[in-house]
Amino acid sequence: MPDPAAARDAAEEASALSHPAVAPDATAAYGEHPDQVVDFYAPRDARDPAPLVVVLHGGAWRGPYDRQHITPFADFLARHGFAVANVEYRRGGSLPQQRDDEGAAGPVAGRWPETFDDVAAAMDALPGLARTALPQADPRRTVLTGHSAGGHLALWAAARHVLPAGAPWRLASPPLLRGVVALAPIADLVRAAELSVCGGAVHQFLGGKERFEERAPYADPAALLPTGIATAVVQGREDTVVPQAVAEAYVDAAAKAGETVGFTLLEGVGHFPLIDPAADACAVVAEEIAQLAW
Repeated sequence: MPDPAAARDAAEEASALSHPAVAPDATAAYGEHPDQVVDFYAPRDARDPAPLVVVLHGGAWRGPYDRQHITPFADFLARHGFAVANVEYRRGGSLPQQRDDEGAAGPVAGRWPETFDDVAAAMDALPGLARTALPQADPRRTVLTGHSAGGHLALWAAARHVLPAGAPWRLASPPLLRGVVALAPIADLVRAAELSVCGGAVHQFLGGKERFEERAPYADPAALLPTGIATAVVQGREDTVVPQAVAEAYVDAAAKAGETVGFTLLEGVGHFPLIDPAADACAVVAEEIAQLAW
């Protein structure tokens, strides 16, 4: 019998990825590697300056998935009046293939420590880059968003001030953010690993099961709480790529740490409509961002 959930997921993914890539208004480098770049999209209305929305794309931290697939979403946000920065970062594509928890071969997920190096460097450089490349942006009103693995990176980037002492990415004080809107994020690495999300991507990302316990305190948003930064999670109830249980584990961890995280659960929605400009869920995301940005 056909799996209705799998068929729906495939249709949603096809819709989200059917939109042609949208060229940016400007691009700036934050490092020397070809992946260390940010694409900027100017707000498509007269509001000036506009809040800056920083987008971190998903794709299980794997090389085949770059920022191009989320450019229609970046353009969607620009058409809703935001200045947008679409960040690229090093992923796992240039490393040898690894096997997932079930033994299947596939592209490696992420690069330790380069993926974290890049996100930290991009966030540190963005205020200056935006002032030059996109003068319509107001970096003082920055909201960070990310989808799936990018949602993990967004939550992590907002928590750098609570990283363990000695972490190379640690900030002395909280980043200057209005807030974070994480979209179907891989937000709790322990729960995601238990569920083998994205074919064992979490263990791959941290260098294998044998390194997980050592590295998770530096990488797991659920272990980096409270942040003191306004945070909202948007999740589709029908998501089978990053199941609802992963977001719930993060929200529960925040509550135990004394922090309230907004949790919007969308009925009848899977993984990809959150970044699909043709889907109603995408408008919900824009509204969540607006509530923090304006």
